[in-house]
Amino acid sequence: MAPAQAQSRKLPLVRDAETENLLREYAKPIFRVAGLPQGQVDIILVNDKSFNAFVPDSRRMFINIGVLMEAKTPSEVIGVIAHETGHIAGNHLVRMRQAAANAEIISVIGMILGVGAAAAGASTGNSNVAGGGAAAAMSSGALGQRTFLAYRRSEESAADQAALRYLERTQQSAKGMLTTFERMADQSLFAARHADPYAISHPMPRQRFNALKEKAENSRYFNKQDPEHLQFKHDMVRAKLLAFTSHRNTVYRQYPRKDKSLPAQYARAIASMRADGLNKSIPQIDALIRQMPQNPYFHELKGQALLEGGRPEQAVAPFRKALSMFPGNPHFEIWLGFAMVASERKDYLPEARRLLTAALQKDPYSPVGYQQLAIAHARSGSPAMADLATARGLMARGDVRAAQRYAARAQKQLKTGSPSWQQADDILSYKVDRALR
Repeated sequence: MAPAQAQSRKLPLVRDAETENLLREYAKPIFRVAGLPQGQVDIILVNDKSFNAFVPDSRRMFINIGVLMEAKTPSEVIGVIAHETGHIAGNHLVRMRQAAANAEIISVIGMILGVGAAAAGASTGNSNVAGGGAAAAMSSGALGQRTFLAYRRSEESAADQAALRYLERTQQSAKGMLTTFERMADQSLFAARHADPYAISHPMPRQRFNALKEKAENSRYFNKQDPEHLQFKHDMVRAKLLAFTSHRNTVYRQYPRKDKSLPAQYARAIASMRADGLNKSIPQIDALIRQMPQNPYFHELKGQALLEGGRPEQAVAPFRKALSMFPGNPHFEIWLGFAMVASERKDYLPEARRLLTAALQKDPYSPVGYQQLAIAHARSGSPAMADLATARGLMARGDVRAAQRYAARAQKQLKTGSPSWQQADDILSYKVDRALR
């Protein structure tokens, strides 16, 4: 099957510390036994509810949120990661068409701060907060209807076998992978338009599935259950993603009030935050914190609710608490810097600049982080640094021409040869047509 372009030049990506950390936890042992160096592969979330995942090169693995939402167990997601890792380790990506290479990848790295992070400002009148959240995160795109890759059947089979080896060597069950692949095999009986995108891009003939099943069932780990703590994290992320991407009625049907589990309470608190405002949502979030006071994502949620609700100064404390529990996390550093800038307190500006600068060194693809850093520099009387931050944010969004306009303006005010001047020069030296080669 030939690779196809995504429907638009912008993939609908979404950022969330909790979900990304869970995926990294799933992937870490797989990457290790596959021989992939730590930090080589970034796992990037796509805001699409269809079941799909793909690897466009050896450094990025894109996973739709639909994979997590549909998978009932961690092993189903781990199986997908193991299979995609097999394509990376097997060097199957060299056959990708040039049209699906850098031009598309550069355009998709316009990541936003969201879904747990999804929304700061959509419901507040604060001009410093508006535009930082869910509207961008929830943009349409239906990436899941397309695929970048075209693999030969031999490569698919090789990735299957590699995945089984990885699961065996990490002492994990392949049962979840079989659950996913059995559905793909069954869908080969239907028209392509009714099939999951993952089934289209990773065709699974019944014969191949049967061979895979026989080998998987011979593993001594086949009936091994997912660890309880991992299942709990998985259930929490599923609840969170549903709540942030669905109408509240859908959330309450899936997690009715009679369901007293923590994932259900989490989903309802998020739904309330999105629909009811602070008076109803904050008590629910506080109830979550009382039950798990050391959960940083509950404090993050409270900070987000306050920031969205137009109380950025009050949001500083919960974001600071989240960061204290997860030191150095760039998501939390950006949230805290965002709240400090939005509070309009001048005494917060030095710390906000430090936090945002540190976060962007670790995660250079956050336009919201650059936006808030630009505001902080402007309010601190550093217009050149504000222009440079704006330029870098535009580059992260893939808007090269606009980035170069700001970089040129910044460079005129910066000391020649300084690190900041060099950053501006790097942007100005970037060739727009590089993405098209």
